Amino acid sequence: MISSPDSIAPFLALPSTLPLASSPSVPLPFPLSHGTTTLAFIFQGGVLAAADTRSSCSGLVACPASQKILPIHSHLVGTTSGTSADCVLWKRILARELRLYQLRHGRRLSTRGAAKLFSHMLHPFKGTELCVAATLCGWDGTGGDTSGKANASMHSGSMKPQVSHFRTPVDGGPGTSAPKASAGVRSSFSGPSLYYVCSDGTRLQGTVFSVGSGSPYAYSILDQGVEWDLSVEEATSVAREAVFRATHRDAYSGNCVDVYLISSKGWTRRRREDLKEEYYREKERRGRERSLSEVSKQTNDSTG
Repeated sequence: MISSPDSIAPFLALPSTLPLASSPSVPLPFPLSHGTTTLAFIFQGGVLAAADTRSSCSGLVACPASQKILPIHSHLVGTTSGTSADCVLWKRILARELRLYQLRHGRRLSTRGAAKLFSHMLHPFKGTELCVAATLCGWDGTGGDTSGKANASMHSGSMKPQVSHFRTPVDGGPGTSAPKASAGVRSSFSGPSLYYVCSDGTRLQGTVFSVGSGSPYAYSILDQGVEWDLSVEEATSVAREAVFRATHRDAYSGNCVDVYLISSKGWTRRRREDLKEEYYREKERRGRERSLSEVSKQTNDSTG
């Protein structure tokens, strides 16, 4: 019997040396509270991912320009939430394993397979101080560049995707079974995929995700703004608004916003923007529009 193309055993072996949690005998001087705002959603042309750039540590801003969306290969990126060092380390381990899989089999492992592998790698550390919450945003299929080279420049206006608003059912953790592919048949799925993976082994498939302390504020924008028929510009506008409104209300999120688009051509990155005053600019713009609308209405009433 031929196993599913996403099967991780015995072709993918877990790393022989895995990072260990810090010793519980060493007390922390104060609780290290963390926060962030990351989001991703699927639409017709791919996946749009956005995140703020503030790394916080309790009441301190550890870094105002951190990278919270990390490319893994040419058609897969991951948003990160949790401990920065843990997220970066495990994304490197995942990127290495996926590259080895591609060299052995001559093709990329699907996003579903990558999420399953990542979940199995993290599950042994459940209950430790490891803190990783990642959203894997990828494009599966044979279209586009398969050479493994990531696109370093960003011109998102050249592509035209669209977004899905609903969420799909839960895909269980390492202890649950996933649907099996038919014997001898390769998975021919081609299109965008979105998975949430947590350090306790949780693995969820969906079409809209927001992770971090600012996620409740981001969801308020995503729930009303994400639709299937959005253009790239409209989808980017929704993502930007979700991030800057979250950063306005959440003290642990802030500074700039990074936006990535993952399509059949690979991932592209939008130029980083500083959204510190965007909330007030947007409020002022809507106030002007409201005033013009009222003046226009009064003019029409007087002439009528």
